[in-house]
Amino acid sequence: MAATSNDLPLSVRVRLPGQADEVVSPWSAISTGTLGVAVPWRTFRFYQGQNHYSGSFWSATVGDLVLYESRLELARLLFADFDPSVRHIVAQPFLLHADIEGRVRRHVPDYLLLTDSTPVVVDVKPSRRATAPTVARTLVWTRRAVESRGWRYEVWTEPAAVELANVRLLAGYRRPWLFGQAVVDELRTADLNGVTLGEAFRVLPTQAPDVARAVVLHLLWRQHFRVDLSRPLGATTVLRVAS
Repeated sequence: MAATSNDLPLSVRVRLPGQADEVVSPWSAISTGTLGVAVPWRTFRFYQGQNHYSGSFWSATVGDLVLYESRLELARLLFADFDPSVRHIVAQPFLLHADIEGRVRRHVPDYLLLTDSTPVVVDVKPSRRATAPTVARTLVWTRRAVESRGWRYEVWTEPAAVELANVRLLAGYRRPWLFGQAVVDELRTADLNGVTLGEAFRVLPTQAPDVARAVVLHLLWRQHFRVDLSRPLGATTVLRVAS
């Protein structure tokens, strides 16, 4: 009979900045405060012919670089950074150990998202791999472990292409220091509910069109304005002011 989430023997290992020794703890006892300052479990590996596309993404949420090991992980980072409920992002936050039917299983999740409500542990897998038997078994026991804490567990696969393209476009406007605060405030207080993007780009006659366009897209990234991201962004896209 398979173990349930409550009777899996679980422990966790965490690497902290400036400490040579790993923190080892029962899974039920590790705090989000400790996990929130964890350094990535793995380091970058670069070699000719490697299958992974690794890199660092500057996150507006974190105010620092966050690691990814594939283009799909980068896509998940974009969505996490765009999500206003996400307060912090940790890459490869811990190594989870489980004793399952007498065998030790180990797994490093891809991301931990600390949100306004429940922590979210994320594994990023292409859909073709997520259903492979060995991978699927790992995801099952990891889900049990995460949900035993009352946290959310997410297996994230390929997003809708149009939505990803839109979020990727808006991510180019995520750095707040690039935008004059006076122009940001002027557009935040303008009555733009129900106008099109094309109209919003021309709403400030004293500003160069490129400046107004950039600030409108920055405010879309910050979700002061909302749009239908399931359709390609264009001049006729209708803006709504977030409630």
